[in-house]
Amino acid sequence: MRTQPTSGVRQGGVPPDGGGPPRGALLRRRVGALLVAGALLLLAVLLSLAVGARHIPPDQVLDALIHGGDTENAQVVRDLRMPRTLVGIAVGVALAVAGVVMQGVTRNPIAEPGILGVSHGAAAGVVLAIAVFGVHDLYGYMWFAYLGAAVAAVLVYAVAAHGREGATPVKLALAGAAINAFLASVVSAALTTNAAALDEFRFWQVGSVSGRETRVAWVTLLVVAFGGCLVLLVVRGLDALALGEDVATALGQNVALVRLVGALAAVVLTGAAVAAAGPIAFVGLTVPHLARGLVGAAHGWVLAMSALLGPTMLLVSDVVGRIVFPPSEVPAGVMTALIGVPFLVALVRRRTVVAT
Repeated sequence: MRTQPTSGVRQGGVPPDGGGPPRGALLRRRVGALLVAGALLLLAVLLSLAVGARHIPPDQVLDALIHGGDTENAQVVRDLRMPRTLVGIAVGVALAVAGVVMQGVTRNPIAEPGILGVSHGAAAGVVLAIAVFGVHDLYGYMWFAYLGAAVAAVLVYAVAAHGREGATPVKLALAGAAINAFLASVVSAALTTNAAALDEFRFWQVGSVSGRETRVAWVTLLVVAFGGCLVLLVVRGLDALALGEDVATALGQNVALVRLVGALAAVVLTGAAVAAAGPIAFVGLTVPHLARGLVGAAHGWVLAMSALLGPTMLLVSDVVGRIVFPPSEVPAGVMTALIGVPFLVALVRRRTVVAT
């Protein structure tokens, strides 16, 4: 008599949605959720282009995008808000997708993109640019932030890879914490001895998408696209890894390679986001959990949903920050923290956390 397999593993390494709705109903639910998330993102983009110190009617926003024009409203939309919105989209996608990848690679539901020291490395690069090389524009900061993020990630991986077991998730987390603490101390020491650098650095440190130029937006979008291509290489590997290292190996996955490429993708994405907008908290932590709650644990669907919800969260936070204390603006990094903290508290209070 034939018996059913007990491993609960579907062919191809994708974990089953056990106990969930039938396959057709699940597919319809996932597609419907993606369509709703896409509509919300379009609405957030429209609000980002229309709302601010100067409120512009939606029809004039669309006219400025389609036909251009030299009116003040058209120039505001095209030259100020469009680059800001593009950066917000790129940064939101990067942080959310990087969060999914890091939680999958480490199998840790509270992992976030900064675990590999990328944010603190980028901060150290910006301080170096200001204090040593006299760079005073956002576009110049970007390249030093990329360099700092890359160096920090290499240091973390080198420390974690030392030893017989290699770079395990626990060793990566511990090495990241150590490098983060070291870089934070270096940044603090540099800023306390240079008042001018401190005054300039604090505007970058709060995390914001305002004042970004078009060239910053396009560079960020290109780097995020490259990081996204790396993520596509490990989607099946992340699904297999969610079942455990032994099962992933049995399914033909090279666990070490999946983790290496996944970590590289997360570093590229997070480095792009931090370089363009500064450190923005909670997007990479909260969005993956929200996405899993909507579409299940399969990484392909989670990544797609996160790529829609991440920029939506960031753009909405940016819009709220523009109107909450007019005529001043609250940086997007502050608003995402205000939104993310209650979510994190709710996550902690739950009996269970959706597994990665």
